[in-house]
Amino acid sequence: METKNGDLFSIWNYDGKIVYEDIIEATKDFDIRYCIGTGGYVSVYKAQLPNGKVVALKKLHRLEAEDPTFDKSFKNEIKMLTEIRHRNIIKLYGYCLHKICMFLVYEYMKMGSLFSILSNDDEAMQLDWMKRMIAVKSIAHALSYIHHECGQVIVHRDISSNNILLNSELEAFVSDFGTARLLDPNSSNQTLLVGTYGYITPELAYTMIVTEKCDVYSFGVLALEILMGTHPGELLTSLSSSSSPQNMMLNEILDQRLPPPNRLVARDVFFVATIAFACLRAKPKFRPTMKWVSQEFLSHKKPKMNPLHAVSLWQLRNQETYAVGESACCSIENHIV
Repeated sequence: METKNGDLFSIWNYDGKIVYEDIIEATKDFDIRYCIGTGGYVSVYKAQLPNGKVVALKKLHRLEAEDPTFDKSFKNEIKMLTEIRHRNIIKLYGYCLHKICMFLVYEYMKMGSLFSILSNDDEAMQLDWMKRMIAVKSIAHALSYIHHECGQVIVHRDISSNNILLNSELEAFVSDFGTARLLDPNSSNQTLLVGTYGYITPELAYTMIVTEKCDVYSFGVLALEILMGTHPGELLTSLSSSSSPQNMMLNEILDQRLPPPNRLVARDVFFVATIAFACLRAKPKFRPTMKWVSQEFLSHKKPKMNPLHAVSLWQLRNQETYAVGESACCSIENHIV
């Protein structure tokens, strides 16, 4: 058995009573001084344990703890995160489930959410083009893992910039699996509509059927948001309208707070934009799988291309696609010189 000052959260069969007492002491019984964020039904606290480890605690508000819906979401997150292990998925160190005190213990992410970073000019500039490209690829690898490498398909259902956390090195991690769902191949997978407005795939509003292509669409939105520095909602609306501008160029939508990407990074930016638009296809069957996206990123393709100011969004939006079985792939050869 580990000692009280040992690394109590490195294993699952820790002495729960000692850990609980350490957390109560570290946060002075969840004093507001240690609160680093709050949401609709949870508050997040920062705590330093006796062994020096800094952790984040997501605590369910007391009234919500009595609500079966929130209780189910908390337990669902525990179930998911105890079964999956990936370097770009937030680590769950432990939890406490008690009717008067429910909380989850995570690794601490110093920089907070991607949304908060992109909303702050100084922090957004720290997240330079190279770091943004790495973040997009890391998220793709994490989603490929839960879709294709967990035995049973797991759909996150709430991929958004609020649910991507970054550590002190600005590495990206997928978090918040409270609404994640295991897909049953023998079920219709119908569900209540959940997710964050602006990231939810259009067909879910009328089919209510969850598939992994729901996450693919959300990833497309998120990838564009990372390129633009802001949510692409207005852009997607304008591109889908009959009067959409035919001559808007890729370089025009990039985050203007950063200097233009150099020639090498520009290839990655172009490639990410190409994949993002493929993920945003209206028909789910024409979207790529996250496994395909992940493999494309791992292939380190560096296609020759036109300069970013010569690549139009209309071209990216209307790139050729072809389906192979249930997997959709995209062709970028029209843009390659």
